[in-house]
Amino acid sequence: MEYASSAVLDRARDEPSSYGQRSPQPPRRGKNGRNGGPKDPLWARIMVIVGALLMLGSGTMVVANKLLFDAAAGNFQHADLLDPAAPRQHVTVNGAKNILLVGIDTRPGQNPNDLVRSDSIIILHIPATHDRAYLVSIPRDSYVQIPPFNNGSKTYHGGHDRINASFAFGGDGKIGLDKLKYGFRLLQQTIKQDFGISFDAGAIVDFEGFHDVVSALGGVRMCVDEKTTSIHIGHTKDGKTKVPFIQDGGHSFRAVPGVTPEVYNVGCYHLEPWQALDYVRQRDLLANQHSDYGRQRHQQQFIKAVFKEVLDQGLTSPTKLPGLLKVVGKAMTIDNGNIGLEDWVFAMRNISASDLTTIKTNAGKFNPGPGDLRGYEMISDESMQLFTAIRDDDVEGFIGNHTDWLSQSG
Repeated sequence: MEYASSAVLDRARDEPSSYGQRSPQPPRRGKNGRNGGPKDPLWARIMVIVGALLMLGSGTMVVANKLLFDAAAGNFQHADLLDPAAPRQHVTVNGAKNILLVGIDTRPGQNPNDLVRSDSIIILHIPATHDRAYLVSIPRDSYVQIPPFNNGSKTYHGGHDRINASFAFGGDGKIGLDKLKYGFRLLQQTIKQDFGISFDAGAIVDFEGFHDVVSALGGVRMCVDEKTTSIHIGHTKDGKTKVPFIQDGGHSFRAVPGVTPEVYNVGCYHLEPWQALDYVRQRDLLANQHSDYGRQRHQQQFIKAVFKEVLDQGLTSPTKLPGLLKVVGKAMTIDNGNIGLEDWVFAMRNISASDLTTIKTNAGKFNPGPGDLRGYEMISDESMQLFTAIRDDDVEGFIGNHTDWLSQSG
């Protein structure tokens, strides 16, 4: 069978969808880490240890009530995401651990046979000391060699492409949970082949599912760190919702006359559910539009903000907590790597928010390929050294020599 090119995948991703037709409402505007690194987001840790294990803003875990723990864990969708053919040398929580976190962005009414791309790819590395953790994003446009893969329905024969295409091709021909499971496995194999990193657990978060979470919360408070203009949602003078831009090709957009795009200005605001999800989907009109670092940062900030609201509202309202856990669980799929969730919690009990460090691949700068590959991002030699440090459990040594690679993420 023929596989779509990355250009086709990107056009499909960026074309306005029925999501843009949501009936909007007027916006209501309303401790540094290790080695000098800034305070980092809780969301990745929360995802893997089942977010509803309920970490306070200080990083302290609420685990005293076993009934609460069991109820929280039961809300999350569990699946065999990890490649069953990959050797599992450490089926205990001891030693260094690598966890693969994948964000996807499905849309309302999306055809179940459509390819699903991984919008965010993050490695969570926990050193053997279990006293800190590192988040490393792999740019979605990274140029990689994807290995051959057969998911039982279709065969991909391998080739060079963007790394997010590996998730799409892995799940091609499948539907529902199987689509995500096989997409995750091919992405995992690609990272292992190209960067030498194996994984002990994994999680998928669906950003569309978080619309229901934010709806249950009544909105979310977020701090916008750069002016962000929506390419999906705009308004006419008579209040109708219209798509404000037409994509001419690549990253070129033409404004639609008479339609004013939704704009998110710098500052802290209460965002309605449709605004929050629209905000974290934007990348094309950001300052550094040729890379996805801005959107990655906003997605991290968004999930952190959502969980803060879940904790603030759920812990103060036991009657509201079960409903919040239910909608959060629907947005997540996890594989704990045959390690009990209680063991994950115990092993990470000493990791607070200030011990989470986010590291920017390629120093946070788009590194275009040569000639015909200029639309792709090339992984630099120094980034390959970072991946080697993850594999060898020496990330602390790497960032000691690359302090400018630390990222502010929320």
